[in-house]
Amino acid sequence: MRTEAALKDIFADDFRIGAAVNPLTIRTQEELLAYHFNSITAENEMKFASLQPEEEAYSFDAADQLVAFARRHGMAMRGHTLVWHNQSTGWLFEDRHGNPVDKATLLGRIRSHIQTVVGRYKDDIYAWDVVNEVIADEGDRMLRSSKWLDIAGPDFIARTFEYAHEADPNALLFYNDYNESNPGKRDKIYTLVKSLLEQGVPLHGIGLQAHWNLFDPSLDDIRTAIEKYASLGLQLQLTELDMSMFRFEDKRTDLAEPTEEMLELQAERYEAVFKLLREYRESISSVTFWGAADDYTWLDDFPVRGRKNWPFLFDGQHHPKPAFDRIVKAIK
Repeated sequence: MRTEAALKDIFADDFRIGAAVNPLTIRTQEELLAYHFNSITAENEMKFASLQPEEEAYSFDAADQLVAFARRHGMAMRGHTLVWHNQSTGWLFEDRHGNPVDKATLLGRIRSHIQTVVGRYKDDIYAWDVVNEVIADEGDRMLRSSKWLDIAGPDFIARTFEYAHEADPNALLFYNDYNESNPGKRDKIYTLVKSLLEQGVPLHGIGLQAHWNLFDPSLDDIRTAIEKYASLGLQLQLTELDMSMFRFEDKRTDLAEPTEEMLELQAERYEAVFKLLREYRESISSVTFWGAADDYTWLDDFPVRGRKNWPFLFDGQHHPKPAFDRIVKAIK
């Protein structure tokens, strides 16, 4: 029996509180998820390779389990993700001889996929990450190299949003990316989204992945990014929030559990971040953690193999951590 305040109640007047889930965690974390969260996102089960591994073959079993979980617990659900340079199967870009397909064929295939997938879940999914991570991280290059770009050119971005809107005119459609608070990448994301809006593309929001750590990005950079994106008049959502205990370049592997100092730094960081997010609750409609508790996180073994990470508000036994307590105290 849980006795702590529920996150979804604490932030009921601010934004939805979500978690990424999979068929394992909806079982192992069901009580925690149902108590604290009012939104979920499929971690991998709605990505292209999971849903359509072969041209004529769809696999909906895992995704359907997550949708049923959301229904059972009265949760909202986000769809993730329709077009991404990763986790897309090779057949999508090739003809039966293994040669690259032309632009019309590729766009036709993704339109068919979107009609099938978005159409299937139109009564359950209120928002989609339509295009994911197309911005280049470094230098002056705007778009990252990908088979999408090589075959269809930049036009694939606008077309994908149009196909998603066609499949479900009521769904909110997001452009989603990481390093979104890095000044250089922030400006590129802003430029891309602004250009899409100027073209009349049906795009309703920007997803800030928010894969952050105890030290980066700075609160000033987060604030500047939120304000710049919000200036476009779009809805903002934090879509994949976690707070790694380690800087990205930190390769240490000597810890079996977080130190008291690390837990305190994490508590301070989460408190400061949520205070900042509440300042912009008129623009931010949802905050989704990329997981729920420290027993399961994609940051285990990434980017350092053999290393455990502890990025969430709840520990491996699903108990509130100091970061949770600090947020509750600060918000009350």
